[in-house]
Amino acid sequence: MAVPGWERAARLLLCAAGLALSAYAFHVETSKERDAAYRAMCDISAAVSCSRVFTSRWGRGFGLVATFLGPRSAFNQPNSVFGIAFYTLQILLGFSNSGLAAIALLGSSVVSMVGSLYLAYILFFVLHDFCVVCISTYLLNFALLLLNYKRLGYLNQAWKRPVAKAKRR
Repeated sequence: MAVPGWERAARLLLCAAGLALSAYAFHVETSKERDAAYRAMCDISAAVSCSRVFTSRWGRGFGLVATFLGPRSAFNQPNSVFGIAFYTLQILLGFSNSGLAAIALLGSSVVSMVGSLYLAYILFFVLHDFCVVCISTYLLNFALLLLNYKRLGYLNQAWKRPVAKAKRR
């Protein structure tokens, strides 16, 4: 086995947490859109408000899709939808020991970290807010990046072993 069992368990745990946070973010955003008086559990104060962040222009399509493709574009979805897709992809590709899957996992993690850094900048320097759910997903994305980097290392070691054995013969 090229990938240790703890790696899959860690991936499932991180992705389950990511899916739960993304589903909660989706719930908060859609509830706030239906009822302006809705108050989410993560709305702690005026400066610590997840619903304010989720319903901002950056809460859909990363604030970029509406600018380039229009607000009615099918791609202008809540960021939480992209999170659900990302964590689901991480789980599904995590079951494969192929090199292509490992590269896709690492590549998608790099993209998620670029998005997390961009959204963290918006959160702190544009919105001047602190979103507990957002920060939690950024940390999960970083942990998945490390996990996927480690996975590629494990697979590289496994691929080198048969080559080394074949050379000795």
